[in-house]
Parts: sequence; structure tokens; C-alpha cells
Amino acid sequence: MLTHHRKPVSLSLVSTDLPLWSFVETAATLYQKDQERFHLLLHEPAIIDREFSDDSDKSAEPVTILPPTTKPRLLWLEVSPYRVIMTMQGNGKYSYRHCWERGMYGLSRYWLQGESLATPEQLRLRNFTRNLTLTGKPEPDHLQLEYELWSEKVQLGRYILNLEIHH
Repeated sequence: MLTHHRKPVSLSLVSTDLPLWSFVETAATLYQKDQERFHLLLHEPAIIDREFSDDSDKSAEPVTILPPTTKPRLLWLEVSPYRVIMTMQGNGKYSYRHCWERGMYGLSRYWLQGESLATPEQLRLRNFTRNLTLTGKPEPDHLQLEYELWSEKVQLGRYILNLEIHH
């Protein structure tokens, strides 16, 4: 039986060895596929940054970094205690799909669409999942995923993905 609930979520991605950090708070729909498998669908909100002229100007208006798109960016996560698949689709120029499984190498694929209508270019990288922890019963409330990203024999960084599902 498929059940679903609308939940507030926090999703963060941090690199442990590169200056990279991303954080999103939004609402998501949680679908229970079976006892241990869940799908989580969320619309990524616009990416916002604040620019300050100096430390005294904390009231600066938010500035949108990316231009608004006519299609929302959708993030779809397939989550279980053993495997996570994350797909981003919907903005027309860029999409990706990551497959992680504890203790195994998986694929990270990126599709880039240029200005022409030609076939999109695909970039394939490998990832190695060092740790995958899913907690919460009967519905998950926290996912932590630690992985390395590789291109051939060159490591492109170590990352931690955290997902908090607020009940």
C-alpha cells in the first residue's frame, strides 16, 4: 500500500576537503513504498545569497544567484537502509543522478544541455559510499551519506549528504 505525507525537510551537502557547502530547507512529499523503502520528492527553492557591503549592513535584501526558471527543479530521492538514488530533473539545462550503496562503487551521472537542441552531453563519475545511515521508524527522520567522488583514478573530494525529515 502506497502512503504519502507532506513533511518539512532540510537537505545539506558538505565537502570535507573542498570549500563546498549547500543547504536547502523546503517541504517534501514522503511516499512509503514498503516497510524499508521510501521515495521523497521535493521542489528545490530558488538559490538565494546575501551580499553585505560591510559587517554593519545586515539588512541587505536577498539576491537571487540563479535566474528564475519556468520549470521547478525537482529532487527525487529513493531511500532505503541499503541504497540511495538521487535524481535532479526539470530545469532543462542540467540534471543528474547519483546511485549510492554502502561499501560499494556507484555512478554519478550529469547531463548538460547546451543552447542547441542537440543530444545532451553526459559526464559519468564514480562514487564510493563510505557510510550510509538511515534512522527513524516507522518513517525515516534522518539520512547521512558519506561518499567519495572519483574521475578515473583522481579523487574529486569527500562529501557528506544529510537529510532531516521533520515530523
